[in-house]
Amino acid sequence: MKPLADIIRPKKIEEVIGQTHILGNNKLLKNIIQSKHIPNMIFYGPPGTGKTTVANIIAESTNKKLYKLNATNASVKDIKMITEEIDTFLANKGILLYLDEIQNFNKKQQQSLLKFIESGEITLISSTTENPYFTIFNAIISRSTVFEFKKLNNDEIVEGLKRGIVISEEKIVKKNIKYDEKALYYIANMSNGDLRRGLNDLESAIYYCLNKKEIYINLDVAKECTQTSGFNYDKFGDNHYDTLSAFQKSIRGSDADAAIHYLARLIKAGDLISICRRLLVIASEDIGLAYPNAITITNSCVEAAYKLGLPEARIPLSQATILLSNSPKSNSAYISIDKALEDLDKGNIGEIPKHLKDSHYKGAKSMERGLQYKYPHNYKNHYVSQEYLPDDLKGRKYYKAADNKLENKYSEYQNKIRKNT
Repeated sequence: MKPLADIIRPKKIEEVIGQTHILGNNKLLKNIIQSKHIPNMIFYGPPGTGKTTVANIIAESTNKKLYKLNATNASVKDIKMITEEIDTFLANKGILLYLDEIQNFNKKQQQSLLKFIESGEITLISSTTENPYFTIFNAIISRSTVFEFKKLNNDEIVEGLKRGIVISEEKIVKKNIKYDEKALYYIANMSNGDLRRGLNDLESAIYYCLNKKEIYINLDVAKECTQTSGFNYDKFGDNHYDTLSAFQKSIRGSDADAAIHYLARLIKAGDLISICRRLLVIASEDIGLAYPNAITITNSCVEAAYKLGLPEARIPLSQATILLSNSPKSNSAYISIDKALEDLDKGNIGEIPKHLKDSHYKGAKSMERGLQYKYPHNYKNHYVSQEYLPDDLKGRKYYKAADNKLENKYSEYQNKIRKNT
């Protein structure tokens, strides 16, 4: 027997749960489907959000010849077999190819489709759980409309579970099914926005109760049949980069609680290297000169994490995260170097002043290298006024002190030595 998730799969767009941002009234995707003029499309989003369902509905609404491939096991040979049928079906308005998990096709495999997409001989609907801008060939993206499918919220999942209960009563167990709302919301919460997973857990709960006096799904049954959280994390997908981004922005925003939450997600994914690298970046980029010791302490925590390994590594990682969240912030070092690099990219380089050039070799003086250099330690306050930038960049300011205790001190010192010499 088919899984419950397949049995209740919607046949009409109006039956699809969630995704109102693209399937609501007067929304782009719904209007496209109703027009029956189907362009190349990419459906992107987490599992169990309706990508395959919507693709199937579109396929049924067009008179194109439909082919379905899953990129996890398809090959260029499969694509070639389809393209060989083009002439046969052109009279029937062409071919519609639904390619699931397109991120599993390499660049060469994706390129094999390009010619036929450009000519319009094949209309491609592809789906992926990963950010298409990371995983799909740019030429395909530029010829497609990208639609993002979002995780379902708990109310939407529960709506789907209730549909599943009705169908189970009518077509599967043919018995009355009782349930507590709390049990359904527990299943929904554990599904993490994945309706398919929620329906699978519901089906397990129904069969768990099947030989009992009555089928009654209460909270205890729901907990028994949803043993693990639906937390889903692909450390190679865009969710990984989104989580790292949220982690850094929470630390930058001095929100230790949010930072620890995202750290927990990253730890669950087991990607110790990415966490450690990001913490070191944050210590320099976002804390920087406001608390220079942050990089030293963070580096010690990172080294401890590497030595300990997970799960114990979570403790020094948490220590570094909380320290950085609660530290004063400065991005002056980050901004300064990027300004200088931008000048180089624009060709604003200039010649190193002769008095700064190396003079520790025979013949340097005859080339006027190092002449007229003033050694600051020979002067009051270890400072002497002389030009250090190339002539073409005289007066260029890269570093601007941020407003914090330490950098204010640095600024006071700089003003003092210049004033007193």
